Amino acid sequence: MRYWRGVIFLMSLVLFQPAAAMVSIAAMSEPAEPVPAEDYSFYDLAVEDKFLTSYTKLVVIERMTATHLHPDEPQVPTFAWFAQREYFDGRLPQDLVRDFVGKNQRPWRLATRFGFGVRYRFVSGEGGGDVETSVPVIPVAWFVQQEGAPDIIDHLAFSRVGLNLRADQALLYVANPRPDGTGAGFLLWFVRQQKGWSLHDTEVLWVSRPDQASSGRR
Repeated sequence: MRYWRGVIFLMSLVLFQPAAAMVSIAAMSEPAEPVPAEDYSFYDLAVEDKFLTSYTKLVVIERMTATHLHPDEPQVPTFAWFAQREYFDGRLPQDLVRDFVGKNQRPWRLATRFGFGVRYRFVSGEGGGDVETSVPVIPVAWFVQQEGAPDIIDHLAFSRVGLNLRADQALLYVANPRPDGTGAGFLLWFVRQQKGWSLHDTEVLWVSRPDQASSGRR
């Protein structure tokens, strides 16, 4: 009797495993939700403040939001991960970090809502359909120098924007991984003042150069 029970159990595993796999695949193929409209004002501030120059003609943007904050650490961010690294010398409000972490557990889909005044194009993954965009090799720097600056920013990846409970502080991650292997990733801390939102502080999370592996605060 035990023998036949074992046989029936094994047959049930074989029969139901494909169905479970199909359910898993179907869940993975579900379209990502669109990024809420309120996040785009922070994206525009970040691009205008830290990346655009008078030479910029095109900005290439990763279509899906970023879900990890370092190229060598593919896991999604956690509250403990932030606490261990003490970004901004540990001054980030806990409710701000919790909201940022909660919103960045999965990718969201960006739409044509950017308003930084320069033409932009979306790419997906390793380049998608816009592989013709490229930039020359330039030194990694926090800001791009006007003289000799490239006319294409290739490319930028954004996270969702975290807010504190009072909605007067915001946190955003922006990465600029370039095709030549250079790049950097930044946390941007915004505060709301009487005249609107402004960039309060910046933390460099990682920097990558062609002649060395990615580095930065870990």
